[in-house]
This record gives sequence, structure tokens and C-alpha cells, in this order.
Amino acid sequence: MTPVLAFDIETVPDVAGIRKLFDLPADLPDAEVAEVAFQKRRVASGNDFLQPHLQRVVVVSCVLRDDEGVRVFSLGEPDHGEKETIQRFFEGVNKYVPQIVSWNGRGFDLPVLVARGLIHGVAAASFWDTGNDNKDFRYSNYISRFHDRHLDLMDVLAMYGFRGSPLDDMAQLSGFPGKVGMDGSQVWPAYQRGEVRQLRDYCEADVANTYLLYLRFQMMRCAFTPQRYAEECALLRTMLEKRTEPHWQKFLSLWKT
Repeated sequence: MTPVLAFDIETVPDVAGIRKLFDLPADLPDAEVAEVAFQKRRVASGNDFLQPHLQRVVVVSCVLRDDEGVRVFSLGEPDHGEKETIQRFFEGVNKYVPQIVSWNGRGFDLPVLVARGLIHGVAAASFWDTGNDNKDFRYSNYISRFHDRHLDLMDVLAMYGFRGSPLDDMAQLSGFPGKVGMDGSQVWPAYQRGEVRQLRDYCEADVANTYLLYLRFQMMRCAFTPQRYAEECALLRTMLEKRTEPHWQKFLSLWKT
């Protein structure tokens, strides 16, 4: 089978980069450095959501489904830098050449990964291939919006034009758990408190929701029969039932269908 890699990222303001770009004092606290960037962004755009190049990747969480089964894991250990985290993600794409699945990955996750990857000088051969190395990529690659090799579920379900639905809403309405532990607005405060483990847990729950919505979408477009859909959901549930971490216990308790 073609491997499937669902992914999600969590980011925080790149305070080192912000200091450099805005010539801020080295002793200015990180929270105040970030607030400078937020304020400048509000003036420019009306909101404080920072551009991709100012988003530092803290964790990349993944669900990988291949011939060996299904597993959930995160990239971004405390002793690993951002460059290594991003490089490992693209190395996974090189190794498995999977169909990648995201929720707003084209609008956020991938622009961040490629901007930050360029800053750090990572290599991402398969991701950027449009047919020069692998002829199959000429008509199905990760870059083109309407190719399936990257399936941005939010973009597809919005019919490539309408405003996309929130992951949490769609997951809960579909009988899946939705967000566990926090929401996006709490990521930066949690990171400042040193709660990196909680960020990983939150990101893993999000990517599990994304994968479950992908399975439902496969049944909707008749790529999966209802029986195959049920089997794939059961495979994920059985794997998670073997995990002892509290966020997975909470996730399973909220999974209704």
C-alpha cells in the first residue's frame, strides 16, 4: 500500500529572529520580544498571527499508516534543534514517499516548514520534486494544489475556495474527540511555562483527529468501503489502547464512533 502520513505542527514566535529583524536588545524578555512582533503584525494586518518565517517549529506530530500498521509519533525532542526536527520530517517524506495529509497544511504547516527549512538549510528532495527525478511526480506531486500527493483536507472540503472549517468542530461533529488539553491560543503561554510535553500531547491529538477525518473522507469518496473504514478506525483505536499516556486515555474516552 502507499504509505499515508498525516501531520500537524505546533509553533511559537521565533524570538531570536524577531530580535534580529527589529534590532531589539538582547536582554529584553522573550515575552516582550514576541509582543513587539504581535503589535507590528496587528498594525499591518489587523491580527497578531505571525508570518511563516517568524514561526519557530516546536513539534511535528505524525500518524503513519503503512504495511507495518499504524503508529503515532512526534518529532522535536528537547535536545534537538528546530533544524533537526524539520530535516527529520522531510527525510521521512524522502524515505516513504507517502501521501501526506493535513488540516490547513497548505495554508499554514507547509509554508512554515519550508520557510523555516530554507532558513536552516535543510534538504527536501522528494518534497520539491515535480518530475525531474521521479517521472510519477510530474502529474502528482506535493507542490501542486490540486494533486492528491498532499491532501489538505480543510482546503478540499472547502472546495478550494470557501473559508475552511475548524478541525475541532469537524472532528467533534463527526464523533471524534476534537482538541485535547488546550487550543491554539494557549500554545505560546504553555511554551513559556516550559510545558513542552503538553504541547506534544496536544499536537498528537490534533493529528489523530486529522487522520480519523481522512479515513472518513476516504469512505465518503468511496476509496474505502464502510467495512474498510471500520477496520482502519479499529486499527488506530487498538494501537492507542496500548498507549498509557494520559492524553490518549482522554482521547479514547471522547471517541464516540
